[in-house]
Amino acid sequence: MTSTTDASDAGTPSPPTTATPGPLAPEPRVAERPAWTLLTNHGHVLLAVAQSQDARVAEIAAQVGITTRATLAILKDLEDAAYLTRRRVGRRSHYTVDTHQHFRHPATAAHEVGELLAIFADPAHP
Repeated sequence: MTSTTDASDAGTPSPPTTATPGPLAPEPRVAERPAWTLLTNHGHVLLAVAQSQDARVAEIAAQVGITTRATLAILKDLEDAAYLTRRRVGRRSHYTVDTHQHFRHPATAAHEVGELLAIFADPAHP
């Protein structure tokens, strides 16, 4: 097999390509996420649903910074634990958060989820 590369080209890096990424190319990251946060992804999904009960799964995923598959799994967890209910409205899902549901951890079980949601509520949207 013969090489078409000049000896002068050996060892020099090739220029970056400017081709459009294909459908399997990774999505660009908008912002680097910290290694950990005080709220879990379940908490962030619950907050996102509370802020917009008609949000699409892809919108929730983008807001939280996780995949749509992970978002669907979390929504199912929250529904199974009765933190939210889902009902179909046409082809879309509408979620209702049960603000009176208590936290699962024994240290916070005396508190309702609505207390957490109230902290993050937008005062412009009562």
